[in-house]
Amino acid sequence: MTAPHNLSRRSVLAGMGAASMIALHPFAARAQGNQAHLRLIETTDLHVNLLPYDYYADKPNDTMGLSRTASLIEAVRKEAGNTLLLDNGDLLQGSPMGDWVAYERGMKEGDLHPIIKGMNLLGYEASTLGNHEFNYGLSFLDKVLSGANFPFVCANLVRGTVLASNPREDKLYLKPYVILDKRIVDGAGAEHPIKVGVIGFVPPQIMQWDAKNLSGNVVVRDIVQAAEAWVPQMKEEGADIVVALSHSGIDVEKTENMENAAFFVAGVPGVDAVFTGHQHLIFPGRKDFQGLEGVDPQKGTLQGKPAVMAGFWGSHMGLIDLLLERDGGKWRVASATSEARPIYERKDKANVATVDDDRRVAAAIQPEHEATLAYVRRPVGKTSAPLYSYFALVADDPSVQIVNQAQTWYIKDLLKETEWKDLPVLSAAAPFKSGGRGGPDYYTDVPAGDIAIKNVADLYLYPNTVRALEITGAQVKEWLEMSAGIFKSVEPGKADQPLINLDFPAYNFDVIDGVTYKIDLSQPPKYDPKGVVLNASSNRIRDLSFGGKPIDPQAKFVVASNNYRAGGGGNFPEINESKVIFEAPDTNRDVIVRFIVEEGTINPTADANWSFIGLPDTSVVFDTGPKAKAFLDAVKGVKIETAGEGENGFSRYRILL
Repeated sequence: MTAPHNLSRRSVLAGMGAASMIALHPFAARAQGNQAHLRLIETTDLHVNLLPYDYYADKPNDTMGLSRTASLIEAVRKEAGNTLLLDNGDLLQGSPMGDWVAYERGMKEGDLHPIIKGMNLLGYEASTLGNHEFNYGLSFLDKVLSGANFPFVCANLVRGTVLASNPREDKLYLKPYVILDKRIVDGAGAEHPIKVGVIGFVPPQIMQWDAKNLSGNVVVRDIVQAAEAWVPQMKEEGADIVVALSHSGIDVEKTENMENAAFFVAGVPGVDAVFTGHQHLIFPGRKDFQGLEGVDPQKGTLQGKPAVMAGFWGSHMGLIDLLLERDGGKWRVASATSEARPIYERKDKANVATVDDDRRVAAAIQPEHEATLAYVRRPVGKTSAPLYSYFALVADDPSVQIVNQAQTWYIKDLLKETEWKDLPVLSAAAPFKSGGRGGPDYYTDVPAGDIAIKNVADLYLYPNTVRALEITGAQVKEWLEMSAGIFKSVEPGKADQPLINLDFPAYNFDVIDGVTYKIDLSQPPKYDPKGVVLNASSNRIRDLSFGGKPIDPQAKFVVASNNYRAGGGGNFPEINESKVIFEAPDTNRDVIVRFIVEEGTINPTADANWSFIGLPDTSVVFDTGPKAKAFLDAVKGVKIETAGEGENGFSRYRILL
C-alpha cells in the first residue's frame, strides 16, 4: 500500500512543476516567508461507493465513486504540495458492496475491507466514525479498523454504560484525537514543522439507530460537550491548528445531544476548520442552508470558521484552503476559503462526468466489484406474487404495497422503545415507474419467484432515507386530498373521460396504508399540483377509516415516509419538517432489502385499501404500458377493461365506475 502523503518540500516543488500551467490559489500566490498555504481535503459519506456504479440499478452512474473523487484529490495535491486528506465517516454501509462484505465474505483477521483498501492506497491521514459504521456490529467494526494505515478518532463514543463526570475521564472507544507532526513549506520555500490536531465526533442517535448492536456496550456523549472538553487539551499538547471531523450536519437550533451539531462545534474556541457531513447535502453551495444566522453558504463558514460538506457517495471532494501565518513560533489561520468540488456536472438534463477514474483505485477494487455484481444478481428472497406498477395510478398496487409494508415494519421496530410506541403506524408511498415521459416500458415488472437486490431499484428509484411524522387524523385526510389531485374531475353519466392529470407528478401520488378510503371523482380536486388550494370545500376522500371505524380527526398517527416528502417535497398541506419525529439513517431501498431478507418470501398482493366511489353510467380512460394486459385479472377493487391503443406506444384502458 502507498504510504500516507507527506507534506514535503520535494512534493511542493514537483507539484509546482507539474502544475506550472495551473492557476495558483490566491493563498499560494501571495504567501510570504512567514506564511504557508495548506489544503485540507475531505471525503464524507462514501457508504462503500468506490466505483461509479449503481449496484441496485446494475449500471454505471457518473455521480458517485471514490475512484472518481480520487482524481480530484490527486489534482489538488499537484496544485499545492501542502495537503492533508481526511475522511468524515459513514464508510462501511450503504451500498450492496458493504452488505456483501458483511454478510457474504465476512471479515477474518488480516482481511482488508475494500473501502480501507482504497483509502490506504490514497494515503488518508485520519478519519472519524459515522453512524453507519455500527450497522454490522462492533466486532465487525474492530476488524475493519485494524486494517487502516491511518488513525480513526472519536471523542464522544464511550465504552461501557456510564459517562464520567468529566469528559476527559471517559473510557473512549477510540482515541479522541490525533496530533499529526508534519512539515510545511512556506511562501519562500523554507520548510517548517507544524502540528495539526484532528478530532472526531459521531451522532449520539446511534444509540437509538443501532440499539441492538450498541446497548450495554457503549454510550455516546453530547458532541459539543466533548469538543469543549478535548479541544483545549489538544492546544495544551501543542496543536497549531485543530480540524474537527464532525459526522454531523448543520443545525442552528441547539439542543442536548443534538444530531447535527457542526455549527456549534465551529463555535468551540480553538477549532480552526470543520468537516461536516451526515446530511448528504452540499456546503458551501447555492441551495442548502440558506437564511440561517451565523451560516454563510456562499463563503462556506459556520460562526466565521471555514467548513465544508462534500455531498455523499463520493459525489464531491471537500476542500478547505488555509493561509497560515507564523506567530511566535506557532502557526495560526490568517484567512480561509472552502469549496465542495463535484465529480460531475449537469448538461442537457443528463449527468456528465468531469473526471476519469483513478486507475489505481479502480484496479485495486475490481475483485470486490465483480463479487458484488454476482451478489446483487443473486436472489435474496422470493416474492409470492408479481411486482408491477402498470395500474399503480388507478388501483391499489403491489409495487407500492411492498414499499409500505417494509416502511411500516421498519418504523414499528425503531419506535417500540420510544414515546410513540403506542401510536398506530401508517405508511405513505408513491409509484415511481408509471409510464409518463419515461415511455410505455417505464414500469416496475418483477415476476413472482426469486427476487434479487437489483430488483429493488425497480421498486424504489431514489436514494431517499426513511422519515416518520406524527400527524392527526385530519392531516391524514388532507394528505390524501392532495394525492387525489392527480385525477381530473369526472362528470357523472358520461363515458370515457380522461382520468389522469398529466401535470401532476406520479411520485406525488401517495397511497397511505393502514387506513381505508374511497375517492370521489365527481368532486373537483381540492389542491393543484403545487399544493395551492383550488376548491376549499371539496371532499374527494370519503369513508376514511382506521380499524374499521371512521377516523378521528384529532387522533394521532405516525406515518412512515421519506425525507423528500417529510421535508415538504410536493407541497403537501402541513407535511413538513415540523412534523418529523424520527429521521432514520437508512435509505428506503436498504429497508426494502432488509425486509425481503427478514421475510424470506414477501407477499406484495395489494389489499385494495383504497378505491373509487361508484358513479352510475360513468367511465374514464387512462393509458399504461402494453404489458399491462397480462395483469388485468389480478387488479382488485376496480373494474378495468381494454379500450384500444393509446398514443406513443401506450395502451388505453377503461374503468367502469
